[in-house]
Amino acid sequence: MVLDKRTGGLSGRFLWVLRSVTPHWGWKGLELDSDVVFQQNLHSQDPLLFLQALQPLWSTRELRQQLREEAWRGFAALDNPLAGLLDMLEGSRGWQGKDPSLEAWVTCELQRWLQAQPRPGQAQCSLGLKELQARAVRVLAESPPSLAGPLVSIFQLQDADRSPLLAYVRQLHQEGKFKEAVMLSTKLKLQPELDVEKMGTPLLLQDKVNLVERYVDGFPDLQRRLLVLMDSWCQPDFDIRVVARQHLKVTSLKLEKLSPKVLSRQVLHLLERFGLDPALCPNVVAQQRLAALRYLCYKRFVERSMSQENWADHVQDLVGQNEWLQEQLLKLLTSHSDTATAAQCALDLSLPEARLPATVAAELSRLRLQERMAEAPFEDRRDDYYQLPVARENVHFLASWEDLARHEEELLQPGLVGVDLEWRPSFGTGGRPQVSLMQVAVEGHVFLLDLLVLSQTSQAFSQLVLRLLSDPSITKLGYGMAGDLRSLGASCPALAHVEKQLRGSLDLQQVHRQMRVVDMPAPSVDGTKGPRGLSLLVQQVLGKPLDKRQQLSNWDRRPLSEAQLVYAATDAYCLLEVYRVLCRDPTRFHLSEDLAKSLRPGRSQRPGAREQPSRQEASALPQQVPVAEGEDTTPEIQARAFRVVCDSMLQGLARSLRCLGVDVLVLGTGEDHRRAAEVARQEGRVILTSGLPYHKLRAQVRAGRCLSVDCSLKARQQAKAVLRHFNVRVTHADIFSRCQACNCDQYLKVSKDMMKQLMGLSGHQESPSNTGDEDAQSKDAQEPGSAPAEAPGGSTYDPPCRWLEASDLQASVPGTLGNGTRLQLAGVPVGVLRRPGLRHFYCCTGCGKVFWEGSHLGRVTANFHEVLEGPPAPASPASSPS
Repeated sequence: MVLDKRTGGLSGRFLWVLRSVTPHWGWKGLELDSDVVFQQNLHSQDPLLFLQALQPLWSTRELRQQLREEAWRGFAALDNPLAGLLDMLEGSRGWQGKDPSLEAWVTCELQRWLQAQPRPGQAQCSLGLKELQARAVRVLAESPPSLAGPLVSIFQLQDADRSPLLAYVRQLHQEGKFKEAVMLSTKLKLQPELDVEKMGTPLLLQDKVNLVERYVDGFPDLQRRLLVLMDSWCQPDFDIRVVARQHLKVTSLKLEKLSPKVLSRQVLHLLERFGLDPALCPNVVAQQRLAALRYLCYKRFVERSMSQENWADHVQDLVGQNEWLQEQLLKLLTSHSDTATAAQCALDLSLPEARLPATVAAELSRLRLQERMAEAPFEDRRDDYYQLPVARENVHFLASWEDLARHEEELLQPGLVGVDLEWRPSFGTGGRPQVSLMQVAVEGHVFLLDLLVLSQTSQAFSQLVLRLLSDPSITKLGYGMAGDLRSLGASCPALAHVEKQLRGSLDLQQVHRQMRVVDMPAPSVDGTKGPRGLSLLVQQVLGKPLDKRQQLSNWDRRPLSEAQLVYAATDAYCLLEVYRVLCRDPTRFHLSEDLAKSLRPGRSQRPGAREQPSRQEASALPQQVPVAEGEDTTPEIQARAFRVVCDSMLQGLARSLRCLGVDVLVLGTGEDHRRAAEVARQEGRVILTSGLPYHKLRAQVRAGRCLSVDCSLKARQQAKAVLRHFNVRVTHADIFSRCQACNCDQYLKVSKDMMKQLMGLSGHQESPSNTGDEDAQSKDAQEPGSAPAEAPGGSTYDPPCRWLEASDLQASVPGTLGNGTRLQLAGVPVGVLRRPGLRHFYCCTGCGKVFWEGSHLGRVTANFHEVLEGPPAPASPASSPS
């Protein structure tokens, strides 16, 4: 009997040869029924015959479901499926390559079959498991990484002898298979016996921090060593390229992701994730504190929105005795202030005189001989701000349960209440801040609840707050309530889920975003000292902004100063007055009728999960200037004539504006923000930016040519705000007049026949395994290339562009335009070509992206209907190409 050399069974080709030569050799009676043999092999106790019987099904894709069913029946027929699998793998070498193999498929399928058994693992608990594990480790050493997981699961290799497993992991690492080595050692729990720096560094260089995070999960010592390593990369003047040069086998380096700023964020995430001491990472902590110092100096010397006392209090805590931070602070003082101010700050903070510049040191010596310089008074500007309309004796500071009990009835009275929270700002140097004070304002009274005491000592306090927030008969007014409630839950464990129990609330931040103020220009667009957030809302509705100078004060200090008490009470009580004015005259603020109804008491509104805290600037570093949607004050400009340059943080805004026809350039990742000013001056563009760069860029261009965008808004909301601010006129014809990917406004129209030819020449042919038109068409609606479609009103996408002709293409390179742009044909599913009613395609001449009729136009028209002017123009029938 002749056996197949690869499988050990009767070869199907050999059986065919036997039948063909029988008449010539005179053999009689040799009649082998191949179907009978096939069924016998499938249920054979011989795993090699079983494997051979599966081969015809494996070769035919249409029979894959039958293949799985037959495989599972075959597993059940084997005496020992685990030993049988090893026999298959040891008797063949086809599974060792990169191409898919039947043996590899059987391995994965056996893993699924074992997991599906009524008592999983029973077949694996035989007395000979250790012998099987030893064989499996030898197979594992020769197997591709894709088989490592199934083999570990099937043979419980995490409990096997660790020496050969460690050798295999080290072999993978030596071969440059860093990801596979880490994933396998994680499955086998080999981490304590491996060097975390050696295993983790290649992945960190490839920006695969998530894999390294999983690798050290559950091993505190490894977590600490990893964080120490990452922190060492955050040292001042550290060059990550030095590390990269030591790991020449690492490919796909992403060193731009390893800047100190990005690394610091990752380290902080891991510190919080693993609950470790920040002292492990002194470099990251120092970088955090330096960023906080920059922000504080900006608030004090640029905005002048902090008192010297509050500023010095925070700076002293941040700097301490750290010599490097003292040196950085002196540089900031020198750049932000004059010599006299720098000397006064050095005196207030007790900075070492030896580190001061000579001019500052001389001024400091002069100050010490004189009386202490008095700070410029702030109180004389009181009339410029909204004032608390409640007598001081009606502001109650409650620091015990007895105090709460006396005012419980007033706190829980049905009606309107304004709710706000205060906490000591962390400036990004810690986790979510601990709330210090909760303000509850009712008609004629404000109650200040001392959470530092009440949240720690009284369960009754938590119950009272929960009753207040969950009672639908009490309408709670707030500004950025989602963030406030998350901070409250983090500070008081008994209120951890209070956000889900909130009933009868209204977030005025959401209302503010829908307002348009007719008789007031936007104060915060071009001014560095303009009000923001709630202060801006109060100014727009009540006439004067809030005085926010105590916002960043130390709210953990007891007793609170008189200025802090008045500020806290004012922040909560102004919500009541704003609400009443909005309800009384909603049309003055361009609020819709439905929105006006939603302002009435009793409507329940939970804060959205994506809402940002109203006072995020108190705990985040850069404060962004929100885009205010004021009345149009600039001449109208057509969308296609409006030209802007965005920083790299506004990619979503750039795509939204491009889709409406606006000419948008975007800075590259890591590109200096000053480049935006150069482009704006050279090309007459408007700068759209976010964060602190706004103030530097604004000074380099003409007034009104730089706008700071609120990053807490979604891209669609940002685009609407920008268009309204610059009075940009957008029509239906502007939609998709410009490529969202590359900003090009030149398209070519491609006939369906031409597209079929291009896809054929480029090798993008229809797969024979495609299940049919219906399935392909069902996927088309989700394809990213689908852009234009019929929009509400009956118009279709039909931009003025000429047809693509053969002369427009390079003869030598299929699918390439004459200008060298290669058409992105791989993004076009073949099923689209069979879609009924599809007339033609479009291609961008700049990047080669291909578009076809879909549902995107209708969605864009619906999303931006309030900024679109005029009815959609009826589509003209497209002529066929000659």
